[in-house]
Amino acid sequence: MLLQLGDRLRQARRARGLSSAALAKQVGISRTTLSAVEAGEPAPTMGTYLRVLSCLGLAGDLALVGSDAVRQTNDRSRHTPIVVSTGSNRHAAQDLQSMMLHREAVALIRKNPEELVARAFKTLERWQARGPSASQPLWDEWKVILHRQDWKKVLLKTRRAQELRQASPIVTMLPEETRLRILREVRELKAGVNLSIHESAAAEA
Repeated sequence: MLLQLGDRLRQARRARGLSSAALAKQVGISRTTLSAVEAGEPAPTMGTYLRVLSCLGLAGDLALVGSDAVRQTNDRSRHTPIVVSTGSNRHAAQDLQSMMLHREAVALIRKNPEELVARAFKTLERWQARGPSASQPLWDEWKVILHRQDWKKVLLKTRRAQELRQASPIVTMLPEETRLRILREVRELKAGVNLSIHESAAAEA
């Protein structure tokens, strides 16, 4: 839910024509903190999220949560998905799946960095041994990330972070049950989104 909220906040900022620097200044936080909010990270305080919502003019929506007005007027649309548009549902689900897998992988590596980072390097070596690849620049960047163990770049919701996750050597070390659990959760989320879309379309018809 935090990932989805962060994504919505970033889209709301862009829709208002605000740069990250401009919004961070309005909120009174650093651009780094704003990036963490828009990435849906749990580290920023609830107060920080509320201040961002307020500056984007969205605090009023939060004030209605649980109110009688919302229950009465939005009963038929209570399953409305957080994903912003039907055309992006599939890609949003894929991005969410990738993010969840990588958060699990990073958490696993932090418990045993020496062994698992070495395994990730070996995976990169095997891939590179197959010959030239368009992914080579990404693999080179992964070597730096692994050497520094700086995972933040991989867990951002930027285009580059998405590209890095697509060429990732660390998800391969996740236990099978962890991967299956995440895949199941994303499938359930996607199924719920599709169901709510059909229900909404039927109600409008």
